[in-house]
Amino acid sequence: MSARQSTSPLVTAAAVAAVLTLVSGCGARTYGDAPPAPGAPPQLTVVAPLGDRAPLPEAPPDQPAPTFAGLEQREQQAVADASAEGADVSVAILDRNTGQLVTNEDGSTIAIASVVKLFIADDLLLQVAKGQTRLSPADRQMLDVMLRSSDDSAAEVFWNRSGGSAIINRVVARYGLGATRPPNNGRWFNTISTVTDLVRYYDMMLAGTGGLPPEQASIILSNLANSTPTAPDGMVPGGVYPQRFGIPEGLPGDRVAVKQGWMCCVGSDWMHLSTGVIGPDRRYVMAISSMEPADADEARATITRAVQTMFPQGHV
Repeated sequence: MSARQSTSPLVTAAAVAAVLTLVSGCGARTYGDAPPAPGAPPQLTVVAPLGDRAPLPEAPPDQPAPTFAGLEQREQQAVADASAEGADVSVAILDRNTGQLVTNEDGSTIAIASVVKLFIADDLLLQVAKGQTRLSPADRQMLDVMLRSSDDSAAEVFWNRSGGSAIINRVVARYGLGATRPPNNGRWFNTISTVTDLVRYYDMMLAGTGGLPPEQASIILSNLANSTPTAPDGMVPGGVYPQRFGIPEGLPGDRVAVKQGWMCCVGSDWMHLSTGVIGPDRRYVMAISSMEPADADEARATITRAVQTMFPQGHV
């Protein structure tokens, strides 16, 4: 996403209810524009394979992933190390086979920048599936570049075409995202969410329980699996921004499908957000955000080191 200044003031969001096996760590600062509507969000669900989704592992549902052993402590260490460098890190990772969710997220919200392009694409592809709209070859090319290369101009076209903030309201209703809400200024990059809501979105999108048909979800996932190393960004020197931070750099031993987001300047901070699906069987979903008063290179390195601390072997 282009490095734009968020216009959202800092507020406190309603705490997100525990949704699965929740392991708490350190808290993070709150960013956003207004608290979400009261009431706990619906629970995350772990469901059976659907359609062309890769099958889940054969491990019994009560058997955790070996790399989840000690993950709570490693997550706490990652957050503490980042804090020592002046960064606030929030992270959530879900094992879709066991339903175990490890997170330090405390209800804090953040403007999610280009990660909202997932919601824009989801809403548009559902319209296609329902026969409410058609994508021309140029539209399809624009959709692909929006997801792979985080193209802002494509996001702007689809955002305006599909009703702007109404897109977020429709996605929130379908996926039950209790802490996600539209931007208060109508700009797509200021859409508000949490790392746990983003994990919930991915889980339900993969399972088909958010209403998006599997063939349409596969369009999103295939693009995320082929994300480009850089993204066009007219707000930074050189006009491109590196997309390899957080999950893809921290987990070189895993197959990943990622959507990244970044924004400057939120106060004095760079915001980086790394989200995606991990593993050939799509067993894991992760979202990690970082706010740091540092230059872009240092801020990207911080969020990558946090992932490396949680998974020192380079894979989940």
